[in-house]
Amino acid sequence: MSSSDPKSRQRPGPWPPAPDSSSMPPASWAKRTGFRPKFSGETNATDSGNLALPPRSKDPHAHTDLEAGRLRGSSAVNGEQESVKAAQPQLEKAKDESVRRRRDSDSLPKASAPVQNGQTLPPPPPSEPANQPRRPARNEDVVDVLPQIGDDDGFVARHSHMKYELRDTPGLVPIGLYGFQHYISMLGSLILIPLVIVPAMGGTYEDTSNVVSTVLFVSGITTLLHTSFGSRLPLIQGPSFVFLAPALAIINSPEFQGLNGNNFKHIMKELQGAIIIASAFQAILGYSGLMSLLLRLIHPVVVAPTIAAVGLSFYSYGFPLVGACLEIGVVQILLVIIFSLYLRKISILGHRIFLIYAVPLGIVITWALAFLLTEAGVYSYKGCDTNVPASNIISDHCRRHVSRMKHCRVDTSHALKSSPWFRFPYPLQWGTPVFHWKTAIIMCVVSVISSVDSVGSYHAASLLVASRPPSPGVLSRGIGLEGLCSILAGLWGTGTGSTTLTENVHTIAVTKMGSRRAVELGACILIVLSLVGKVGGLIASIPDVMVAALLCFMWAMLTALGLSNLRYSEAGSSRNIIIVGLSLFFSLSVPAYFQQYGISPGSNMSVPSYFQPYIVASHGPFNSKSGGLNFVLNTLFSLHMVIGFLVAVILDNTVPGSRQERGVYVWSDPETARREPAVTKDYELPFRVGRVFRWVKWVGF
Repeated sequence: MSSSDPKSRQRPGPWPPAPDSSSMPPASWAKRTGFRPKFSGETNATDSGNLALPPRSKDPHAHTDLEAGRLRGSSAVNGEQESVKAAQPQLEKAKDESVRRRRDSDSLPKASAPVQNGQTLPPPPPSEPANQPRRPARNEDVVDVLPQIGDDDGFVARHSHMKYELRDTPGLVPIGLYGFQHYISMLGSLILIPLVIVPAMGGTYEDTSNVVSTVLFVSGITTLLHTSFGSRLPLIQGPSFVFLAPALAIINSPEFQGLNGNNFKHIMKELQGAIIIASAFQAILGYSGLMSLLLRLIHPVVVAPTIAAVGLSFYSYGFPLVGACLEIGVVQILLVIIFSLYLRKISILGHRIFLIYAVPLGIVITWALAFLLTEAGVYSYKGCDTNVPASNIISDHCRRHVSRMKHCRVDTSHALKSSPWFRFPYPLQWGTPVFHWKTAIIMCVVSVISSVDSVGSYHAASLLVASRPPSPGVLSRGIGLEGLCSILAGLWGTGTGSTTLTENVHTIAVTKMGSRRAVELGACILIVLSLVGKVGGLIASIPDVMVAALLCFMWAMLTALGLSNLRYSEAGSSRNIIIVGLSLFFSLSVPAYFQQYGISPGSNMSVPSYFQPYIVASHGPFNSKSGGLNFVLNTLFSLHMVIGFLVAVILDNTVPGSRQERGVYVWSDPETARREPAVTKDYELPFRVGRVFRWVKWVGF
């Protein structure tokens, strides 16, 4: 706008020149990480992997919020939108002063900024008069974070795309439905591990049924504990695939190969002892504050290849077992792929049913197909009985078809018939745990990998449902409680430790359900179902080939979820590409050397081919006088995730790189978080427990 008096003009022309991008006041997270956006087509460190343009508004009073990634035209409080109202000058001045003090305390730009409906608007550049309109800069509309909204406290808060956020309590019925849906969508992660390790230990179908019920019971208890006294994020606790490979290595160790009698209980007690010691180590790691120091070494470039190596490590188990019955296993894989990818956008009653329930729907349809084929006599062979052990079969005809009868038929399991209607899982149900230092050391190393996995899950989940990421103290508290929960898993005898399931983040993003109360109510439902013995028997009746087919999908998704952590770093950086590539390659190649060492091509192994990678303790390259030391070293270096973690953490912390390039996780400052009511409500302990332990600053605010 021009003026009649030339002296009143600040500079010639109706529009001042666009300010340089470096003069734009950076957002709080950008200032802490040293982020500077690029516009040359290179890959940025983004939260979603894409550059999001906020919608343009015709409202002349709407401004772009660089932190929230939206136009300041409306505010949202607890998920409810409010129209922008014209504030009185006195109220606006008071809010301006309040927000200015908050921004000063957060080490944000100290220039006074206008306030609209309790939200801070981005201040104009210093070189431009405040009373003159400013032309948007070329990069003003480019926002590098997920859509967020501001609350009445004046800081960037929750995400508007979530149906229910962390502290939302819409009602008992919606919470119950969404909570149950949350657990059903993660059914594969909860039940598949017992279906693998119990048969490997020589357990019967009845043993499998009892372990499944125990896993469901412990998962419900530990989830309630974690949402109440851990990180307080809506994250389901359960048996993690991180523990599967070391458990199989212990199960297939030479000392258990020649056991007579009940191998299952003997090996389970060995696993219980190792898990209890490793869990105590993890609890000390969290509650002592050492986890806060370890966080300085854990960044997205470390988390991504470590978790991806967990999924890639089971390639020898997946499709080789599916090949025993291709007409069922391939159908199972194709159904899950079709539901989760091709039909993912189909919505029924406002819910993307096929994407959310891809795994359960695939199980039901494939199970029905297998039942029809079994009843039609496709897998019935004259003179052959599935109840006769393979070692006692004399006929070549039956011996040739025994594998198909075992893996394809749905009536070979008697778990559903033999399981009771009510069974209460209790501690030490398999006997007194057995403690050996060599298995305990292996599990202690695995507990560190499990903590690294949880760090990535905490950060990703907090960006979806919470006001801000947790502080290092809250994260340490969560890791410490995961250690205590794993002790419970060891006492009850689930065969693995209890940790945050990586698939939580995917489930929250898909269902848009981040309510803590919904997860807690779902945990209560899970505990009730675990007491019904027929539920465990039904799950234990799933044919082996269907289990393997589901694991192919679950492990592939776990690999992808691990690599998705790279979106917090510069994925296009040559530094990060080389580090991740080396970590993934050596995580596959080095264990292959240990697994194949000393094995002749024509040797006849006493275990199935898909378990051969886990018998490395008997023939590994380490061959000192100490048999226990040989067992530990050969087993650890045969684990893909251990090699991937070691390579990634060494390279990422020794190769020079900026904070922006490395994508360093940004955690909330404890002092700042303590002054913000919304953040305090998100993470403070209930029942005033936090006041008792306020002096323990390294495990809280």
